Amino acid sequence: MRLNAIKSSPGSRPQKVRLGRGTGSGCGKTAGRGHKGQLSRSGGYHKVGFEGGQMPLQRRLPKVGFRSLKSRRSAEVRLHELNKFDGSVDLNALKSANLVPADASQVKVILSGTIEKAVLLKGIKATEGATKAIEAAGGKVEEV
Repeated sequence: MRLNAIKSSPGSRPQKVRLGRGTGSGCGKTAGRGHKGQLSRSGGYHKVGFEGGQMPLQRRLPKVGFRSLKSRRSAEVRLHELNKFDGSVDLNALKSANLVPADASQVKVILSGTIEKAVLLKGIKATEGATKAIEAAGGKVEEV
């Protein structure tokens, strides 16, 4: 078998409609383009969003908001939630405890509540206040 000899099986593909070949063809005269207007002419087109010279809707409305792509993969953990752990805490431990979503790739500990246990954060960021609180409890923050 040769690649240049491959053909689709007969009847599997409909024949191309030949436009503008008389009234008997079913697509003669205007060839499916309707009567008059820019789109009936050859070479006639308009840009997406063009409104005939009127200020287009996407330019009339104000630009608003911002959605960070980083926020989809980052999560926050409150300081008091670290009391559940003994010893070291890493990203996988937080995921297994259902404190962060499974698709999170970076986590940051924020100062909210108090911590009584000494924990070691591995590869997890912490705010300045949270870092001081962890170190005051005898813990340590190791950022990668």
